[in-house]
Amino acid sequence: MIKPLVAAAALALAVGLGGCVIIADDGGDSDVVNIAAPATDYAALYASAVSDSRRLPDEVARDPLRKPAEMLAFMDLEPGDAIADIRPEEGYFTRLFAPVVGPSGHVYAFVPNQTSERENAYGDTLAATFPNVSRQTGKLEEMAFDRPLDVVFMGQEYHDFVIDRFGVDVPAMNAAVFAALKPGGLYVILDHQSAPGAGITQVGTLHRIEASALRAQIEAAGFIFDGETDAVANPADDHSLSVFDAAIRGRTDQFVYRFRKPA
Repeated sequence: MIKPLVAAAALALAVGLGGCVIIADDGGDSDVVNIAAPATDYAALYASAVSDSRRLPDEVARDPLRKPAEMLAFMDLEPGDAIADIRPEEGYFTRLFAPVVGPSGHVYAFVPNQTSERENAYGDTLAATFPNVSRQTGKLEEMAFDRPLDVVFMGQEYHDFVIDRFGVDVPAMNAAVFAALKPGGLYVILDHQSAPGAGITQVGTLHRIEASALRAQIEAAGFIFDGETDAVANPADDHSLSVFDAAIRGRTDQFVYRFRKPA
């Protein structure tokens, strides 16, 4: 057998770097010990982003229901990442992403042509506030960026793009997201849950989409389902009201799905 100190050193190296260690005994046989690299804990970084003074007071007031730190953790967002926030509007999430990815990362505030007349100004404000944010406007079906992305995020917007009057070729949009991501990159979608069996029939009326229907569309684009979180779920919502109804607005039952582009 190998000397204990050598074995300990090998294991320590494996823990530091991740991967596997091959430990051979004196007879030539070997044992393979797989050691996973420890995940970095960015809890303090996420907390700092949540408390960033550049966030708007009315957005901060929504935090108890929107769970920003939990969302950032679910997205595996880290310094140096490149992320696209699709239709960021006033920038609730963009203002969280920018401090996390930091100066070595970048946030693309992507404004669809359909809403650009009103929302380009929001994107320009975000770019003026954060040096690592740029506003980009274009067709959802043709979105492309100047570097491969680590994450593409849609927050309560996907259902709108499914509405006929929006005029979006949804399969082409998802294909553009797929092309924009690095191998292993993440497509994260937050949206309002619809009633079981509703599919996409309520996207233009109640502004809800059934999670299983959305998942089928994303997987059809080649993505692999990678997990979900119930951080913003609300079992008390019976899915019968429009998300803009005062009785439920801001407190809808929401799902968050994470999809991964195959490596």
